[in-house]
Amino acid sequence: MEREKKYSEMTNEELKQEIALMKEKARKAEQLGMVNEFAVMERRAVMAEAYLLNPSDFKPGEIYAVTGAPGTYFKIDYLKGVFAWGYRLNGPGEEEALPISLLKTT
Repeated sequence: MEREKKYSEMTNEELKQEIALMKEKARKAEQLGMVNEFAVMERRAVMAEAYLLNPSDFKPGEIYAVTGAPGTYFKIDYLKGVFAWGYRLNGPGEEEALPISLLKTT
């Protein structure tokens, strides 16, 4: 039985292929009305995209817009791998982690 590679073990080309595959699966799930499957495939694509980015491009103390959530901003406290830990501005005030692929500069 072949072990599935972790995203952290994949090359950029493998990650891009994985993202394309997940987006295609998400599209098919959406067409079939499989809401949960769609959400899982979208999340997997977002995670794979995070591994294509350089975490050092994201700075603690900086504020970033959250992709897919208009008007939502996230302040990074610290980074751990490809996750930014911090708080949503005007949110519930609870610490959370977001893949860096969901953050964009304003």
